[in-house]
Amino acid sequence: MSEEQKGSRWGRWLVIGVLVAVGWGLVRGGGHDTAASSAPSPSAPGGTAPSGAQSGAPAADAPSAAPSKPSGRYDPADYAAPVRRYAAEAGIDPQLLMAILYNESYKPHDPDLERAWQRGKPDASFGIANMHRAAFDDTKAGRPFASRQWEELPDDRDLAIRAAAWHLHDLAGQVPARPSAPLNKDELLALGYNAGAGNMLAFARGVKIGPQAQSYLDRLHDNWAKSGEAVK
Repeated sequence: MSEEQKGSRWGRWLVIGVLVAVGWGLVRGGGHDTAASSAPSPSAPGGTAPSGAQSGAPAADAPSAAPSKPSGRYDPADYAAPVRRYAAEAGIDPQLLMAILYNESYKPHDPDLERAWQRGKPDASFGIANMHRAAFDDTKAGRPFASRQWEELPDDRDLAIRAAAWHLHDLAGQVPARPSAPLNKDELLALGYNAGAGNMLAFARGVKIGPQAQSYLDRLHDNWAKSGEAVK
């Protein structure tokens, strides 16, 4: 191999290394791997999610002719229209769905960066709602977007929002009617989205939440008012 070829090869690896390093620095601050350990319970934000989530769904979805691919600065409020539309479709509170998007906006949602990071961390989440492959595949079964693939989430923000709405719908169906914990339904659903249904049910039984889950709830509370304004 010539010196020029070696230099070209090392240049490509350097670019990939920089992308992964940037991704690690941005992503390590959040995630969906919360442990159920001791921490104080939060105060409840205003409003609760509707309890009567829909079970039906409209006609099957298909990839958009012009997907809502990211470009430039990302602000969840710019997606208020699809948030309202898909929250209504799934029978969940649009304010909660918008707050989830704000909670998950801690990293830049650039398709190339997400894919570069995912190559080094195959279990990483995709899209503006930071959904993992297993959650997406479980959620899409029997839904209008059943034919879509998890790999499409970084490129189609409407799909990411729709999948998150139906995932919250599924979690809502598991929340006990009278949880033992001093948490409202919105808080439990946010914890379920972040930490999984098993942890959500543990928290509903009164298991104290850990520091990561507490941080997620704190952000939910911080984002609650502006989420409500965004979806008016």
